Amino acid sequence: MNKLVADQADGLRRLLAPTQARVVAVAGMGPGAGGTTAAMNFAVALAGQGRNVLLLDEHRRADGSACEVWDIDPPGSLADVARGRLALDGAEVRVACGVHVLTAVRSASHEAANEAGGSAIDPRRFWHDGVVVIDAAFDAEGRLSPLALGADDLLLVLQPHPASVTSAYAGIKRLHHTHGLQQMRFLLNNVVDAQAARQIMNNLAQAGSRYLALSLQPAGSVRFDPLVADAWRLKKTIAEAFPASDAAVDFRRAAGEMDRWPWPEPAPLQAAA
Repeated sequence: MNKLVADQADGLRRLLAPTQARVVAVAGMGPGAGGTTAAMNFAVALAGQGRNVLLLDEHRRADGSACEVWDIDPPGSLADVARGRLALDGAEVRVACGVHVLTAVRSASHEAANEAGGSAIDPRRFWHDGVVVIDAAFDAEGRLSPLALGADDLLLVLQPHPASVTSAYAGIKRLHHTHGLQQMRFLLNNVVDAQAARQIMNNLAQAGSRYLALSLQPAGSVRFDPLVADAWRLKKTIAEAFPASDAAVDFRRAAGEMDRWPWPEPAPLQAAA
């Protein structure tokens, strides 16, 4: 398929989508990979572009979670909204940068989904335009939640070190086999050597295609920046606290590329029995 035809097909999928909201799940591949950092900075960067952004936090409020970093405590959760106990504007918190935050802890969301007949909660039901960013959490067996699996895009975050890359590839393989995922994107975080990072991205993309028949697409890289820790102490992301810093520039660039990501193919219609 040539590029013109591919672009036309992608445009048609956008027009036929039930809403114009895009849902992106962001997950860190291992402790300290920076999944929450990436999810928060992506959300801030997108809000800075004028997007309507909702961040769903699957992590319990603890050190390093989005709610802890921003020092917020949303009065409700995704499960409360899904069950009709609270309206969205009564459950979420809007932080100063313009991002709306709602907790989506897995156990509560799972119970709400069961009450709805077993299907995952779809945030597009109440977030009709803009972007939903899920700060996704793996369970003890390395599986994603139904909420994250229902996203349009899955963005994995990893560090550019041999041990991290090896561990991340094992996790990618597990996600592919467990959930049958055919497409994922990945972001390299805390990059020091740009040339080495480009080689890692190329190698990972080739390995996914050759050994897993998987579309594994690089979504860019973010340079190591000591100001990230200073921003955390200020209860802000680096995109908020130090917008001219290397990492903030890289996060904005990566978020800006999202519009060029093709929308996923729609699921085939089931034939009538």
